[in-house]
Amino acid sequence: MSLKRVNTILTTVITLFVLYLGLSFMLAPETSTPGVGLPTWPSGDGGGFLVMKGLREFAMGLVIGVLLLTGHRRALGWVLLMEAVAPFGDMINVLTHQGSVAAAFGIHGLTAAFIAVTGLLILRETRKTHNAPTSVPAAAG
Repeated sequence: MSLKRVNTILTTVITLFVLYLGLSFMLAPETSTPGVGLPTWPSGDGGGFLVMKGLREFAMGLVIGVLLLTGHRRALGWVLLMEAVAPFGDMINVLTHQGSVAAAFGIHGLTAAFIAVTGLLILRETRKTHNAPTSVPAAAG
């Protein structure tokens, strides 16, 4: 199986997961929240922040999906590296708010690593075509 095919499968999994995660937080934040590792449901009208998280996740999934479908693979690799910051930030958030250490590292940390590694693999895949020498036209004599 080629590296490009493996990367496409990994990116498709990421895209579908991020879109699912976003939709679940937008449509049912009260059932999605216990899985993120934070100890309590937000007080007052804090549930709106969870819908915002869902919108962020959904937008991230759309960006990845559009780049994948349009074949902009080098940009896709860079975007995946950039988007790995979000689950890493979620991990830090869970740890600093006395959430589950297992969820922080096991869910968010591993997700950040998986997305970053996939981004690096795509950049490796596209490195050959990106660094290919261009032919220089001969000077007219």
